[in-house]
Amino acid sequence: MPTTASTAPLYAIKADLFRSLAHPTRIQVLETLSADADHAASVTRLLAATGAEASALSQHLAVLKRAGVVTSERTGNAVVYRLSRPLVAELLVVARAFLRETLRASGAQLAAADELPALSEVRPGGDGS
Repeated sequence: MPTTASTAPLYAIKADLFRSLAHPTRIQVLETLSADADHAASVTRLLAATGAEASALSQHLAVLKRAGVVTSERTGNAVVYRLSRPLVAELLVVARAFLRETLRASGAQLAAADELPALSEVRPGGDGS
């Protein structure tokens, strides 16, 4: 489908969403939230799960919050983050399935490559010269 004036902003919004997800720490945060029954976790728990410095985690959480992927709620001194929608967890499941399939195909290609004769076996002289 060609890009039109009405669809171009949708592509930009989608690209912004994927950019907001494009960091391993942010994916760890989302995976941690997704694993919880309530799709929520305290900052303390997210720090432990990611191993990130507090200031770095704060920046990553701000990116996810600006993208509308997570929300936060302060209770006293504690801040709890939550997935904004259950669909975020589903997106991670689909991404994991895609990666498994891709890695499975790559694994098959690597196994096939391992069965090829070594270069020293096919070069004249066999000594790499």
